[in-house]
Amino acid sequence: MRTALVPLLMLTVATGGCARLADIGSAPSLSEITNPGLQPEARVISLPMPQAVPTEQIPSSLWRTGSRNFFRDPRAKAVGDLLTVIIDISDQAQMRNSTQRGRSNTEKAGLPNFFGLESRLPAVLPDAVDPANLVDAESTSNSTGNGTIQRNERIAMRVAAVVTQVLPNGNFVIAGRQEVRVNYELREMRIAGVLRPEDISNANTIDYDKVAEARVTYGGRGQITDVQQPRYGQQVLDVVLPF
Repeated sequence: MRTALVPLLMLTVATGGCARLADIGSAPSLSEITNPGLQPEARVISLPMPQAVPTEQIPSSLWRTGSRNFFRDPRAKAVGDLLTVIIDISDQAQMRNSTQRGRSNTEKAGLPNFFGLESRLPAVLPDAVDPANLVDAESTSNSTGNGTIQRNERIAMRVAAVVTQVLPNGNFVIAGRQEVRVNYELREMRIAGVLRPEDISNANTIDYDKVAEARVTYGGRGQITDVQQPRYGQQVLDVVLPF
């Protein structure tokens, strides 16, 4: 078992740690001056967009077919539109369970008379057999369990999301992601779910508790996050070792 784990640990260290050895003892390098439109964050992207509606100019009219509303409504209404999801989660939970169980069983069985065949038992069983007391079994079991859960979570953030799909019943499917990097730490926020258009406020915002099938993710990766996690070898052992 130990012989098989050594190559696995060496492979894990080589793949996960060698990429960071080049940055030891050196300051972060500055990026080159390039066209801002060629940056990875600003390249030409493809997002869900509504179908194009041909515009038609009517003579002597301020209204054009296919244009925005005359009194523009800022709320999202089609695929590709944006809206802001306000996430304010403040959950507190405290649970305590106590279980105690006990059981005691006693079983006795004998065969003092059985068509006269009980006299032949010594020929089959040991000499000290007693036909009137063949089986005497007892069992006792006890189980005690205690559990306590105490949780306090607080998340407050605003994430812009994109309407990716309009369902047949008119509900919107949204998805959004934001990334913020400070030095060597990256924070990532994600939101996805389904909402009703009528729940969108006049300011084009919606509370997270009105988003069905909501998936909210707030996390990150970087040097500080790595320090807070067990090392690669320990994580591998936690998965491989059965004890």
